[in-house]
Amino acid sequence: MKAKIEGSPAFAHIHFDLDPGDQLTAESDAMASMSAELDMDTQLNGGLFRGAARKFLGGESLFINTFTNNTSSACKLTIAQGTPGEIREVKLENNSICLQPGAYICSTKGLKLGLKYAGIRSWIGREGLFKLVVSGSGTLWYGAYGALIDKEIDGEYIVDTSHLVAYDPNIELKVQL
Repeated sequence: MKAKIEGSPAFAHIHFDLDPGDQLTAESDAMASMSAELDMDTQLNGGLFRGAARKFLGGESLFINTFTNNTSSACKLTIAQGTPGEIREVKLENNSICLQPGAYICSTKGLKLGLKYAGIRSWIGREGLFKLVVSGSGTLWYGAYGALIDKEIDGEYIVDTSHLVAYDPNIELKVQL
């Protein structure tokens, strides 16, 4: 599978060349265009109860699409997020990353989406009662409205509400006035 992010930072989208047998999972509204030969399967995001929890507690889609290349040649797929902004690619190797609601765009096989209780403080800070945790081994693409800025955190660091997009699960979040 080849992936290329274009249009950054304002109107980022991802062009994929899916080799035979490749599979990509994406938010239900993320597909912008695709080869007619690709198979697309739509299903609930983890079943009825888990899908509803991810939708209402984690800010993600109720449905997800899985694109599979069952042909003998490469097929094209273009994925875009619902808002204008930047997209980031992260390779996970048996580890996890937390995402703000709505940041998940798509991922390869081997990654699992789950919810983790974020606490009442997070809910008061309008970050949600639960956070989306992506774990396993594979490649993840996430995005946000506007540009994404990487920060190495050593000690305490203050980020205003809804500006934290992706972070290590070991980071302790505290809400303050």
